[in-house]
Amino acid sequence: MQQDNENLGFTRIRRVAPIAVNTHGGRAKCLQRLIRLDLPVPETIALSFDAVHRLAEGQTFDKHALLRVFGDAPLLSVRPSSEDPDWGGPGAILNIGMNDARHAELTKTHGPEAADALYLRFVQSYAVHVERLDPEVFEFDASMSVSDALKSALSAHEDETGDPFPQDPAFQLGQVLRSMARAWEGTTARLLRQAKGAPADAGLGLIVQAMSLGIGPGESGAGVMQLVDATTGAPLIKGRYKRQAQGREALSAQSNAMYLTQDVRGPSLEEEQPKLFAELVEMSKLCRQRLREEMQVEFTISGGKLSVLDAVRVPRSSRAALRIAVQLAEDGIISHEDAILRVPPRSLTELLHPQVDPNAPRDVIAKGIAASPGGAVGRIVFNSTVAQTYEARGEPCILVRRETTPEDIRGMHSSVGILTERGGVTSHAAVIARGMGVPCVVGASIRINTRERTLTLEDGRKLAEGDILTLDGSAGEALVGEAQMLPPVKDHWYLQLMEWADAIRDLGVRANADTPADAAMARDFKAEGIGLCRTEHMFFEADRLTVMREMIFASAHEDRSEAIARLLPMQRSDFIELFRIMEGLPVCIRLFDPPLHEFLPSDREGAKELAEALDLPLSDVTRRIEWLSEFNPMLGMRGVRLGITFPEIYEMQARAIFEATVEASKHGAPVVPEIMIPLVSARREVEIVKTQIDGVAAAVKNETGAAFTYRLGVMVETPRAALRAHDIAQHADFLSFGTNDLTQMAYGLSRDDAGRFMNAYVQQGVFPEDPFHTLDIEGVGELLRIGTERGRGSRPDLTVAVCGEHGGNPESIAFCRAIGLDYVSCSPFRVPVARLAAAQLVAEEAK
Repeated sequence: MQQDNENLGFTRIRRVAPIAVNTHGGRAKCLQRLIRLDLPVPETIALSFDAVHRLAEGQTFDKHALLRVFGDAPLLSVRPSSEDPDWGGPGAILNIGMNDARHAELTKTHGPEAADALYLRFVQSYAVHVERLDPEVFEFDASMSVSDALKSALSAHEDETGDPFPQDPAFQLGQVLRSMARAWEGTTARLLRQAKGAPADAGLGLIVQAMSLGIGPGESGAGVMQLVDATTGAPLIKGRYKRQAQGREALSAQSNAMYLTQDVRGPSLEEEQPKLFAELVEMSKLCRQRLREEMQVEFTISGGKLSVLDAVRVPRSSRAALRIAVQLAEDGIISHEDAILRVPPRSLTELLHPQVDPNAPRDVIAKGIAASPGGAVGRIVFNSTVAQTYEARGEPCILVRRETTPEDIRGMHSSVGILTERGGVTSHAAVIARGMGVPCVVGASIRINTRERTLTLEDGRKLAEGDILTLDGSAGEALVGEAQMLPPVKDHWYLQLMEWADAIRDLGVRANADTPADAAMARDFKAEGIGLCRTEHMFFEADRLTVMREMIFASAHEDRSEAIARLLPMQRSDFIELFRIMEGLPVCIRLFDPPLHEFLPSDREGAKELAEALDLPLSDVTRRIEWLSEFNPMLGMRGVRLGITFPEIYEMQARAIFEATVEASKHGAPVVPEIMIPLVSARREVEIVKTQIDGVAAAVKNETGAAFTYRLGVMVETPRAALRAHDIAQHADFLSFGTNDLTQMAYGLSRDDAGRFMNAYVQQGVFPEDPFHTLDIEGVGELLRIGTERGRGSRPDLTVAVCGEHGGNPESIAFCRAIGLDYVSCSPFRVPVARLAAAQLVAEEAK
């Protein structure tokens, strides 16, 4: 970098000595790269972040010295150069240096119309963006000639300011630079870029560049070219070109517009200027090869001479980003590790779901929280029974509820999408929907009337059951009618990237899967086993729910045992199917966890139906439901507490697991089931359950004559379990942190209710992020660290993992790997996200 004048703080961009992105901005750095490629870049000066900051504070500099770099009577442009182009910046100002004398010269060389157009553009932009005059004063009717518009603009400027339009090019340049510097440091601009993730003190560089006019005699114009489609990433030559035009913003107008390549719809640059077109293609290919990226090249042509003004990274969709990264690696331009790092892990979630076409028309009727990505079209239903009816008829439906409960699980499985009036990103609906891979929007701006079976929108419109709705779980929107959809992507580019990711990652990734369908999906997404199978979800099927309720209402041990015996073959068949699907991979089955009241109806109508099914008086059913109801079920009789109080439940589940193990091992690889005890707080709880399970295992071995082994583990969901991990590990082969409940207990708040105040907490900096969405490393993370260290201190070969929702969160995965966990487990659709995020940690270290 050559500093031409120490006092000026500007740098002439040349081939030698690098310009840094964090001192001069990304545009300055890119322009230097283009110059090093010997591309025809006009003379360019870069002002550093520090120089621009000093300008904003009012420091003066020798503007004439700056102008002398560009020769006699130059026309200049000034463009912003922030560290990250997504942070924005003030708009470009073109044709600085235009005055009456320069206008007269250009009239002779370029013709009066071109000279008038150049002068008019500068007067308008200078008046509005530098002197902050009323834009309407400088807008002219399209029927007015350019010459008349110029005269009117000059006259309007004098009327508004009381002075003629400034004629000194040095004064013009100084005012432009100072105005852009102050605009960047203004309150509004600072807040806007902070909303995009920029730090409060983000700097701005400025680029002063000699104009390549794009207006005048011969072939003249402006355009952009790229070598890929921004939506799909497929290779093709794409862009725009407009004759007698300047700047990107001029390209949207249709007048004088041309296609780049041959097109039946109109003239093209390729046909009319084949030599210039060929030069452009070669320049674009050179940028791709040497800049190691798909670039959009901004160019001008002046009198048949080509100039490259800038090159920016091609804006791209998620699917295009994936294909571009893999294609660059396959072409040997970047490494496999670079390709892995260029694809945001969360973008895979979008790609693997059907999506609402973002370019299609949409009638948005409600907005909420994007709780589970993807798009779905279906008819509105308001309860699980109707949802199951629609599924039986083969008609897709969207379940609309105030909020969902475990009782809604059958309807959720029968629906293609879920919409709720209440809830946050970690509410019941959100968690279950993500696990199933079903689009979900929660906390929507709707009012539900369950009696009339209607939902009322903010604008007063009403929709009834059976009306068609489109759900955009990625955008958090509900749309009226059937919107145009894009299919999910699981093509060569995705498969290749994931193959590279799996080759380098060193953290295991399993899936949370509760049903054979979930397991099949997990296997399809290349999960390395099941890290959490929640057995209670198996009991919500209609035939099983009745038996489950009979067991709950049994007053005697014998009656309870009889009902449980009827559940045994159902559980056994589930486990056989899981083991068959996951053959050769570990399956971790969590024993029964939820409180019993979740299996009972919550309203009078449901209680009446249950009384009829059990042939009991309604009063008996109501009293039993009330007796089982708890003030705080999450902290009540659930998990291991329920298993110790009613040992028949865990004994039945253990028998079902072991009998399924014997059966599945006959037809495939030997099964070694993993059995996980939930909600443990004390070592003695593990000892009691382990004794029960060992007894069942011995009985099944004696009855079948088969030999098998199993691994027993603990789901660490209470702070005490993490703190006493050294005790618990003495009786456990593995510990798996259930970070959902662990977060609830560490914070003392409910994830289902947290949505009511969480936004306010995050906005005011109480929490940096929602701790149910991103793992709280300082608090909950410390419990994970302590539990891991103490557990392995007692048992060095202890397997330690995370099986909560955080297992699919890239930031949380980084922490899990850092403290030495063996694997993370997440919902099937988040498995690819976790695989890629884990690989990126290794790739980043290798850089």
